[in-house]
Parts: sequence; structure tokens; C-alpha cells
Amino acid sequence: MRFRHRDGTTVHLAYCTNVHPAESLDGVLAQLGGHCEPVRRLLGRDRLGIGLWLARDAARTLDTDPVALRGLRRELDRRGLEVVTLNGFPYEGFGADEVKYRVYRPDWADPERLEYTTALARILAALLPDDVTEGSVSTLPLGWRTAWSAERARAGHQALLTLAERLDALAELTGRSIRVGLEPEPGCTVETTTDALAPLTDLGHPRIGVCVDTCHLATSFEEPEAALDALAEARIPVVKSQLSAALHAEHPGRPEVRAALAAFAEPRFLHQTRTLTPTGLHGTDDLPAALSGDAVPEAPERATLPTSAPWRAHFHVPLHATPAAPLTSTLPVLRRALARLVGGPSPLTRHLEVETYTWQALPPALRPRGRDRLSEGIAAELALARDLLTDLGLKELP
Repeated sequence: MRFRHRDGTTVHLAYCTNVHPAESLDGVLAQLGGHCEPVRRLLGRDRLGIGLWLARDAARTLDTDPVALRGLRRELDRRGLEVVTLNGFPYEGFGADEVKYRVYRPDWADPERLEYTTALARILAALLPDDVTEGSVSTLPLGWRTAWSAERARAGHQALLTLAERLDALAELTGRSIRVGLEPEPGCTVETTTDALAPLTDLGHPRIGVCVDTCHLATSFEEPEAALDALAEARIPVVKSQLSAALHAEHPGRPEVRAALAAFAEPRFLHQTRTLTPTGLHGTDDLPAALSGDAVPEAPERATLPTSAPWRAHFHVPLHATPAAPLTSTLPVLRRALARLVGGPSPLTRHLEVETYTWQALPPALRPRGRDRLSEGIAAELALARDLLTDLGLKELP
């Protein structure tokens, strides 16, 4: 979906296909007809933006086989779909029964992360619509904190320098600028936008910036206006923003609230949980640990969470469906972030992506039953995002 900003530029809205993970190119192609095109039809659009997630094997196929790459481009066109952004955070196995900490491997100290991201940039340059010259890729925020030594930090910095050189060369070769954004996430080396300032300032390259995920922003209790202003002041680009909402519990000490939270404690994804008190930000690596009071062995300081202040959990809840009381979502944080991102005289980013990958991890009573219900839910999220954009004065384009 495309929108005209008041400054005359185009803002793109897509939804991320990691909600239907596929490891192979055949699986990706099946997604287009089985999921993406039905969402487009439900929205009554001739064209719909999707943020592709390409696992390692699918990316290798597309990067080494020009025929396969041209075939994907034709299939996108045939189904009324377009791609201006890729999700390069998960590497593989995002559809596994247990993802948890695996999603943070390989990190930016591992050469495979550089090769994978470079391949994604080349693929995206070939997939961009003919009238679009800029694409974006979101990526891991360096690595998970417990494995990130000074030596690995140096290796990661060098890998990003090499990536910057490759992105420059790709732009010179193709005339298309692909930018990569580190996506701050709770528990990672770069947990917040503040954490991103130092490594990206040291890097100092306009094609490497930040992907602002509004669920992660809210989970870490960042104030969206202050966070985005700090990035702008440091001249760090917001490459893209993922529009998502976290789980919010106002009174986590109450038994009924803990019971409601326990329904979202599931075995597949990691649901980092945080609370902000006068003594600072406290957290656990997962929701079950927060509820049980356990800490992870390598971080004993992340023990029992205080219950005197609200909790937020890294659980991407559907944008349009507020959890039942006594829980809520952080949709208000998303609204504030979006107002700062695209509500001003010029947009801070032109790539927006709805990223709710947890539909099938919701409590059983809330999960969509069947492909049609999932398509309807995704379409409803996009419709809400569209309304938020038009309320900010953007004009939806055909």
C-alpha cells in the first residue's frame, strides 16, 4: 500500500510474511497465492506491499539463480504484490516448534550473517518495483547480549563496515539504494534506540541505520518522541519501522492479571518482559521466568520482577484486537511513534511494515482457525494501520 505524504514523497506500508514462515523458495511462492493475494483482495487493493522474509536456503537460491529470481519477480507482479523491504532478522528455522534464542544466530560476528545480509540486498535490488529506487532490510541488532564479547564487537563492527562498502557498490552498479537497519530488541546487545547510538555513530554510514519496532520500543519503556529525536540529532537514519504492539499488564501483582499473562506464556518464541520503576528498568528473558520469579543463569540480576509498576511483554499482539481485560496492548505507543515518524513536515522513514508473527502463538481461543481467518486478521491490521496514516494527513494512493 502506498501513501502520499504532505511533502510529496511516497510512504510504503507492507505486512511481514514471517507470519507464514517458509524455508525454501517453493514455500515462499506458495505464500504469495495462499496468503498474500487473499489479503490484497480482502482490502480491495490492486497492489499490496509485502515485507518478505527469506530464510537462508530461499535467499541462496534467489541469489545464485537469476532464472529463479526473475520468476519470483514475475509471480509478485502477477498477483498484484510488491516488495520494497525484507525482514533479514531471522536466519532460518522461524517456523520451528521452538525458536527462542535460536533467532539470534548467527550474529554479526559470524561471517555468515554478513553473507546472508549481502545476498538479501542483492535480491531486493532486483525485486524493487520499476518506479522505486530505495529498499530496506531489517537485521539483528548485533547479537544476544550474553555472547557479545569485546572481540565479537570488533568483528561485528568490521562486518558492518564491509556491508556498507558492498551496499555502496550495489547502488553504483544497479542505481538502487538498499539500506540496512539494526532492529533494537530487548535482551540484545542493542536493546534500545539509545544503545544503537554509539555503534552506528562510530560506523557513520548513511546506508546503515535503525529499524524501529514499536513493540520492542514499548517493551523497553522508551518514550517514542525522545527516542526518535535522539536518532535524528545523531543523524542516524530510520531505515524502516515495524508497526507492532506489545502486551501490557497495568497491575501485574494481582492474581487475575498473572493468570491472564500466563495464557500468553508459550514454548515457541521468546517473550522478554520488562518493568520500569524508580530504580530503573528490570526484566527477564521470557514471560514464564517473570511469572515464576526465576532468572536466567547468566544474568542473576534479572530475577523476580517488581510488581509495583506495569509489566510489558515482547509478544506481538494483533494491532486491531486489544487483549481482553485485565490486559491491554501498547497500541498508544505505536500511535505516538507513528505520529513522529510520518506526521511531521517530512517523514523520518518511508518504509512501514506491520509485523505480527505470533498469530499461531496466541492463546488457543484467540488463534485464527484456518487460512481464511488468518487472512482476515492480517487485513484488519493493515486497515487499522491505513486509518492511522490517513488520520495523520497521508493520502492513500491507488
